[in-house]
Amino acid sequence: MLLLLAGTGALLHEPILIPPLAASAALVHSTPKLPLAQPRSLIGGHLLSALAGYLVLAGCGSSTWAAALAGGLALGTMMITRTPHSPAAATAVIVVLQAPSPFRFLSLLISATILLVLAGVVAGRAKRAPAYPAYWW
Repeated sequence: MLLLLAGTGALLHEPILIPPLAASAALVHSTPKLPLAQPRSLIGGHLLSALAGYLVLAGCGSSTWAAALAGGLALGTMMITRTPHSPAAATAVIVVLQAPSPFRFLSLLISATILLVLAGVVAGRAKRAPAYPAYWW
């Protein structure tokens, strides 16, 4: 899964593989039945966390304090929306500390999370692999 993200990033000349996505891939691959690994949580969690990061960045600027606030806001938002995905909290932190271009970052992030889900589906169809996802929504 990680090689898929790295290869796609190399083809696009864009950094797609960020640390939170490596943790997401580990969840999908090693614990495909957990709620944290399901597509709703993986895609929704990262998207909502990135948006929380941009909200904090706009209001507080880029600092370690603001990054901590964004991580907490992301976790709270995921809990309220029932999209828990703990690695996604780090996505909010990355947004605050690196201030990437929103359109570029969000489009790459959504693409990467969809690729992770698709790779999980393909792996889940392989022999001796647990089925993935356990549910879509």
